[in-house]
Amino acid sequence: MVNVGNQAFDFHLSDENGNIVSLSDFKDQTVVVFFYPKDDTPGCTTQACSYRDAAVAFAQRNVKVIGVSKDDARSHMNFKHKHNLNFTLLTDTDGETVQNYGVWKEKSLFGVKYMGISRSTFVIEKGIITAIFENVDPNNDVDTVLQFLDHVA
Repeated sequence: MVNVGNQAFDFHLSDENGNIVSLSDFKDQTVVVFFYPKDDTPGCTTQACSYRDAAVAFAQRNVKVIGVSKDDARSHMNFKHKHNLNFTLLTDTDGETVQNYGVWKEKSLFGVKYMGISRSTFVIEKGIITAIFENVDPNNDVDTVLQFLDHVA
């Protein structure tokens, strides 16, 4: 179970360019890791573009933004280019990281149950989870995270 105050699980995932990125690469920085279900779908595009549009606000707070889904690097690259995304997208094709963060959950669509990523955002400061936002609304995730960051600053 992942809780506020826990040490965040380190991950070693490929970005959209095939480079390995680890959470420990940012051990002295605040990182926002948002898990989302699927590249280039309406809610995920809204959420990702909101993070893109808030890049200056996150940079002013010295916060690194990272998006994570189970999509592959090619999908991430296309998504990033299509929407001019200005942050790292990581691919968790084996699902280990989404399991470790507790965001791989049973979902339901038109009565059909399936497993998928529950849209969730984590604020991690120096390796410690300081906030968890679950089942986030893609329309206000960024505002919620920025309000939290300003409250704890």
